[in-house]
Amino acid sequence: MSLLTPGGSRPETPGTPTNGPGPQGFSDRARWHVRSFLPVLVWLVAAAVVSVVHRFVPGSRWMLVHFLLLGAVSNAIVTWTWHFTGALVRRPASATETQHQVVRQILLNVGVVGVSAGVVGGQLRTTVAGAVVVGGVLAWHGVALGIRARRSLSNRFRRTITYYTAACLLLPVGAALGALMAAGRSDEWQSRLVLAHLALNLLGFVGLTILGTLVTLWPTMLRTRLEEGSERTFAAVLPILLGAIVVTVAGSVLGLTWVVAAGLVLYAAGTVTLLIPLVRTAVRKPPWQFSTWSVGAGMVWLLVALGQLVWLVVRTPRVARVHDDLGLVVSSFAVGFVAQVLFGALSYLLPVMLGGGPAAVRHTTSMTQRFGAWRVTVTSLGLLVCLLPVPSLVRVTASVLVLVALSFTPPLLVRAAVVAHRLRTHPELTRALPLPERRADGAPTPSHERERGRPLGGLVAGLAAVLLAVAGGVAMDPAAVFRSDAAGGVTPTGRTVDATVTAQGMRFTPDTVTVNPGDRLVITVTNTDADVHDLTLETGEQSGRLARGQSARMDVGVVGRSVEGWCSIVGHRQMGMVFHVRTTGGDDVAAAPGVAGALAGGGHGGHAAGGAASPEVDLHGTFPADFTARDATLPPAPAATLHRITLRAQDVDLPVGPGVTRRMWTFNGQAPGPAIRGKVGDRFEITLVNEGTIGHSIDFHAGALAPDGPMRTIQPGESLVYRFTATRSGIWMYHCSTMPMSVHIAAGMAGAVIIDPPGLPRVDKEYLVVQSELYLGAGNEPADAAKIAAHQPDAVVFNGTSGQYDARPLTAKAGERVRFWVLDVGPDEPTTFHVVGAQFDRAFKEGTWVLRAAPGEPDAPGGSQALDLGAAQGGFVEMTFPEAGHYPFVNHMMSRAESGAHGIVEVR
Repeated sequence: MSLLTPGGSRPETPGTPTNGPGPQGFSDRARWHVRSFLPVLVWLVAAAVVSVVHRFVPGSRWMLVHFLLLGAVSNAIVTWTWHFTGALVRRPASATETQHQVVRQILLNVGVVGVSAGVVGGQLRTTVAGAVVVGGVLAWHGVALGIRARRSLSNRFRRTITYYTAACLLLPVGAALGALMAAGRSDEWQSRLVLAHLALNLLGFVGLTILGTLVTLWPTMLRTRLEEGSERTFAAVLPILLGAIVVTVAGSVLGLTWVVAAGLVLYAAGTVTLLIPLVRTAVRKPPWQFSTWSVGAGMVWLLVALGQLVWLVVRTPRVARVHDDLGLVVSSFAVGFVAQVLFGALSYLLPVMLGGGPAAVRHTTSMTQRFGAWRVTVTSLGLLVCLLPVPSLVRVTASVLVLVALSFTPPLLVRAAVVAHRLRTHPELTRALPLPERRADGAPTPSHERERGRPLGGLVAGLAAVLLAVAGGVAMDPAAVFRSDAAGGVTPTGRTVDATVTAQGMRFTPDTVTVNPGDRLVITVTNTDADVHDLTLETGEQSGRLARGQSARMDVGVVGRSVEGWCSIVGHRQMGMVFHVRTTGGDDVAAAPGVAGALAGGGHGGHAAGGAASPEVDLHGTFPADFTARDATLPPAPAATLHRITLRAQDVDLPVGPGVTRRMWTFNGQAPGPAIRGKVGDRFEITLVNEGTIGHSIDFHAGALAPDGPMRTIQPGESLVYRFTATRSGIWMYHCSTMPMSVHIAAGMAGAVIIDPPGLPRVDKEYLVVQSELYLGAGNEPADAAKIAAHQPDAVVFNGTSGQYDARPLTAKAGERVRFWVLDVGPDEPTTFHVVGAQFDRAFKEGTWVLRAAPGEPDAPGGSQALDLGAAQGGFVEMTFPEAGHYPFVNHMMSRAESGAHGIVEVR
């Protein structure tokens, strides 16, 4: 018997007729499933977005897993278990039952949003409220499924509904543990709850639902009958699986790893027992399209994930340490098992539910199966690469490829729904679809025979794509391939040393760990600082970037020699964030300097970690024809007395010289930041929004106030409001004050606030020139802290780019009065601003007039040739150009002018 097929028993959906309305569009049943699919699609898109921007989003790992499992999968389970229950017991839902199902689906999403918002926003009450709603909805759903089954006639498929009910009743317990985890701290009980939470939700709620469904869905997808004896096996395995979950949860809560391992092995044994009839079915009728390949691959990954978890538990002496290494295991469960089964099942079920007749179902099904072999191959092999001990960039490229493969499914499902609606609305389109191929005897050719031979090309293409991704990752970080390990050929002792390290105040505490040669070292790094930090070892191990309160576990492996480590955030290493692994009795094996030192950036004297030398700026190069220089024109002060301004900390690629760009740290995408102007007495309300990748802050010299609150560092995604009143005139510096401050300023995070002196005379033109230095880092890094410390700038520039005003001169007319506001933001070098061929007859420096005519005099009695400024000082000079020509303006510290601090005023 085959259920859910177009030619077999028609499936039933709550409160909807099974017949369609013909040319009016979707039937009520199809419309129901389209609407039910929308929440699944929304949560899948949210998970995809988080996976792309995870480096910039605090708590992204939690969001990614829960958007997929709690959001998308829970919605799919509530929808399809209700549908399958109706199809299996052959009893239509009453109107009241249908209304209750709609309410449950709405409340489920309200609860998921509450949990997500509460965890991400750190609101415990919201988290707990959301967990209560989710748990209550699933308990209600499980009871409703059981009641619906009991009111129907008995049949051999009712055991499936028992699986559903059991799964739904386990979820509230798992949700309660999740709420307790949100309320707890990173202590041993927290770790135990994590493992119990995983067992109840992944193995219980998700696992039981999928296993219970596949007994009937798998042969249906293969278009064949159930394997003889499947029902008996099916009935016998449920108590085993439930017992295994209870044992696993009990072992987790009690902290007994051997009990946890026993429960997991029992669950795996029950799963294998249940899968044996399914494998026999596949041998008799081989899978032939994406749906069945994806579901089959997902079941393989379930066993792989169980094996990973068993191995992790067995080799970890304490349950409290297990959750530190759960990341890869959860990836196997979430991506390998759940996502592949979900996408495979939806790709088969949705076209069937949309209906429209055999031709329409055949057509929409073919759409959801496109590139099937490639998608399954890339997903499974790419995930396998991510699980292996490969360099970081190889793992990144492989994970991106997996995301691309998974991202095919939602658009194809949406496209199938659109096409199905069009075919039902326009029957003539359905009649124009090609007929199925037929054998010589006139019988239709089975689909698996029509598709025979096609998977090989997709499999080869998928394998090639994964190999290219691996090669691309190696090409981007070839040094990682050659990094030496920490063992150095020493014989392992079998002992494990657990070290706890804290990142705080630009230091690691402790900054040295000593082990016996041959010991295995495991480091747990916790960031308690307001800024983002990481720990990178010369052997290649990395903690990843950690926000405040986050921790990471690094398995260094067997240690036989000294190993150096550091924080790889630009400038942090130079400020003292270094870490040392030492062995007792000295090192038996010396580190390979050519590999660990040169390629991995080892040692303390080099530039920023990464090792590659930064390219020099071509100070005499030519800008491209489409280059646009930074507009130096300074608009007059606004008439308003209250200035509300938003400054966004952003990482932006900007030109720093002819043909040279860098990923600069900026305010509003500009380096230096945008000019702000006002008058004495004006109030300023500045909103700083951190859209960058690390912590930033802001300091306005134009305001006088305690720096404790408004100048604090905020992390990516956060914001603060900085208020001050301008009480004194001058050109004032503003800048990021996050340590190391020199690096943040050199990377572009500085700008000017101009507060006009009272009675400032009007001029014909005003220009703003901000001098700064470039200390370019390796690769695309904006600054090199070692160069800053050595006072070795690559260039000294005006308004962020070397030589830009030679290529695109400023303009004036002969006889016009021109004012140059000048600010030196450093971080270190002074300036003496000079305009060749001109003399200054007015000068204002650091809040006072140093040259101007006395009252009643038309001109000043003397003149000035240069405005000398140290770092963070500013002023302005005025002049009139006597005749047309080209007047260079420079820093008259000539070596600095020759390194980029020069430009031209073209006078007509």
